[in-house]
Amino acid sequence: MPEHSPLEPAEGDPFGPHNLPYGVFSTPDDPGHRRVGVRIGDAVLDAGAAAQALGSPYAALLARPSLNPLMAAGRTAWRDVRRALTAWVTVPAHRPDIEPLLHPLGSVTLHLPYEVADYVDFYASEEHATNVGKIFRPDGLALPVNWKHLPIGYHGRAGTVVVSGTDVKRPSGQRKAPADPAPVFGPSVKLDIEAEVAFVVGVPSEQGGPVDLASFRDHVFGLSLLNDWSARDIQAWEYVPLGPFLGKSFATSVSAWVTPLEALDAARVAPAPRTEPLLPYLDDTDEEEPGGFDLRMSVALNGQLISEPPFSAMYWTAAQQLAHMTVNGASLRTGDVFASGTVSGSGRAQRGSLLELTWNGSEPLELPGGRRAFLEDGDEVTITAWAPGPDGTRVGLGEVTGRIV
Repeated sequence: MPEHSPLEPAEGDPFGPHNLPYGVFSTPDDPGHRRVGVRIGDAVLDAGAAAQALGSPYAALLARPSLNPLMAAGRTAWRDVRRALTAWVTVPAHRPDIEPLLHPLGSVTLHLPYEVADYVDFYASEEHATNVGKIFRPDGLALPVNWKHLPIGYHGRAGTVVVSGTDVKRPSGQRKAPADPAPVFGPSVKLDIEAEVAFVVGVPSEQGGPVDLASFRDHVFGLSLLNDWSARDIQAWEYVPLGPFLGKSFATSVSAWVTPLEALDAARVAPAPRTEPLLPYLDDTDEEEPGGFDLRMSVALNGQLISEPPFSAMYWTAAQQLAHMTVNGASLRTGDVFASGTVSGSGRAQRGSLLELTWNGSEPLELPGGRRAFLEDGDEVTITAWAPGPDGTRVGLGEVTGRIV
């Protein structure tokens, strides 16, 4: 009986040839050689070596230590490379060339797959924004008056975006509880997670030229999972009047795998119903492609499932976020990352942060390892997700995980 090929993932594998996410990896025998990889099942294909072996005109783009050159090449290149990769891993005639270029997933080191240019984080879940408003502003409006008129966001710190698996050091800063006479300095005691989805920009735009809704696919290369670690006690003291700063900027974890938008065509859905009229640059009523994504997310704390946030419930779409953050003429750069904001649904078990799950610590979670209001040192958080794929398949998104130290 012939040996089973890694090019034949098990039936139902969410990382089958219908998916093919991109990453960057190195091997133990050559740790300094970072290269573009494509995941197929539990193996990683050296994409640059495969392109060279099979005479692809895109070999130079794939033989790089970063996805940035491929991302900057544009939609035609993205389509052509994806079609070629699909053929390389599915056509039996290519196996003699491809199989020697496969590496077991467990044997490689995964790196941050792109050089981050700018990082922007939004606030697109109505349920999350309402919950946070009730917690932080119990005597005021839960939703800011502008929330349903524009996608609220803030500029984060690109230099502290780290790849999944990187340990996260507990941040220190100022904090002041309402009853405290003065602020104190020290490690955060309300360290939290935010389960989010990141969109990665490939093609840049000119300064002064807004990117409209219809141009979303021309600029966005793909998406991945993101955890925007948050120090809630630092955040609560500092965020009035200007917004998140040190409570957010210490670390943001992203998946090592970027799923191309084309792999998620079957997961496109209409966004959540809008309850306020939108200005023309945000009005997606007549757009040909629905703006939402049906992503089924799961959040685990020390291996215990604590939440299943539904991304399809988001009020603002990624295309609207892109249009809004460029409408003033701000330019895009290859490697820009803009995140959805915390994904939360209407049920308690669908909340994407501990702030909401425990209602700011007043209702701790009962877990096998003990009660949790916020994160303790040694805790590990893992976010996973899948989306409906073609012909009843599932498209897996690469996990994002991090441990508090």
